[in-house]
Amino acid sequence: QVQLVESGGGSAQAGGSLRLSCKLSRCTASSCLCMGWFISQTPGKEREGVASIDDDGKTTYADSVKGRFTISTDSAKNTLYLQMNSLKPEDTAMYYCAADRSACRDYGLSPQASYAWDYWGQGTQVTVSS
Repeated sequence: QVQLVESGGGSAQAGGSLRLSCKLSRCTASSCLCMGWFISQTPGKEREGVASIDDDGKTTYADSVKGRFTISTDSAKNTLYLQMNSLKPEDTAMYYCAADRSACRDYGLSPQASYAWDYWGQGTQVTVSS
C-alpha cells in the first residue's frame, strides 16, 4: 500500500512563504505516476485540487495559485514539494498530498477530481494571517 506523509505546514504572515513536503513510499512502477496537492477549507466539502505533476514533469495549477505556488519532486520522485510564495489569508487550509496511476491525466484539477485519486496523506495545516 502506497504511503504518503506530509510535513512543512504551519503559520505564516500574508506575503510570506512556506514549503510543504510529502514523502512517498511503497509506490510501484505505475501507482504514483500522478502526484498532487489538494486543500480542504470546509469540513465535509470535497477537497479541491491545487497543483499536480505527472511522471513526464507536466504540471497543472489551480487559477488561484498560478504564479505563486510551484509543485515539484526530487530526482527519485519519492518526495513531492509545494513551494508556496506570496501567501494570502485565503490560502489557509488543510493541505493533502495525493498519488494515483492516472488521475492527473484523466481529470486534471476539475471539480470532483479528488474522488479519482487512490492514495492520500494525513494532511498538514497551513494558516496565513493578515
